[in-house]
Amino acid sequence: MSNEVSDNPPTNTRLRLLSYNIQVAIASSRLRHYVTECWKHVLPHQQSFSNLDRISDLTRNYDIVALQEVDAGSIRSQFVNQVEYLANKGQFPFWHHQTNRNLGKIAKASNGLLSHLRPREIKEYKLPGLIPGRGAMLIRFGQKDNALVLLLVHLALSKRARLMQLRYISEIANQYPHVVLMGDLNCQPHSEEIDLLLSLTHLGPPIINDVTFPSWRPTKKLDYILLTPSLKVHSAGVINHAVSDHLPIAVEISIPHNVHITGIG
Repeated sequence: MSNEVSDNPPTNTRLRLLSYNIQVAIASSRLRHYVTECWKHVLPHQQSFSNLDRISDLTRNYDIVALQEVDAGSIRSQFVNQVEYLANKGQFPFWHHQTNRNLGKIAKASNGLLSHLRPREIKEYKLPGLIPGRGAMLIRFGQKDNALVLLLVHLALSKRARLMQLRYISEIANQYPHVVLMGDLNCQPHSEEIDLLLSLTHLGPPIINDVTFPSWRPTKKLDYILLTPSLKVHSAGVINHAVSDHLPIAVEISIPHNVHITGIG
């Protein structure tokens, strides 16, 4: 996370949130690209920075951005931390990456945070699963008793692992009154996994039901922003921004007046 700190109070209590699985800045637009362009997951390609610039054109308009499938600096990203790149491009003073699968020079698969708000606390969690390499970030804004807490996640492909991971995440979410869960959950809205999550927490059902995957012809909803009832939703939707194989989702919310946050740019 950057060291720049701002203590200016927010001018209002509305926040614009975005969640985006950017697929390491690989622009897929056909099913066959999973085969013909699979090498881009290992080797650098010329379009990666122009794709990141296109992603930045979108993310710069939000107060907080949750990123999935970001590389923290390896061969395939030309040793550029893609979270840091997007933070600099979008003038986000605060950013953080969580590398969950570190293959050294080959790949550093990560979750990412971009924020115009100053976090009071960032925690990283390794999620349980049959295969290691999935994680969650907890981002706390405001004082602990009346904090806004974001959980940024990217769940496993295995249903069994996702159920374990959501039980683990539920225990964390239940420690706070005002929670936003953001990320790629790799399951559908009426799945056993989502039903379990909603039964174990105070999180409400999905407020965005539009499909997000694959981006060129979406048929599945895999990406979510889930909220506790204390957070009021003003707008929500899927954004037609097909740079990755996922479409991004966004919400605008109001936070309770007793949640004091700082540093909205």
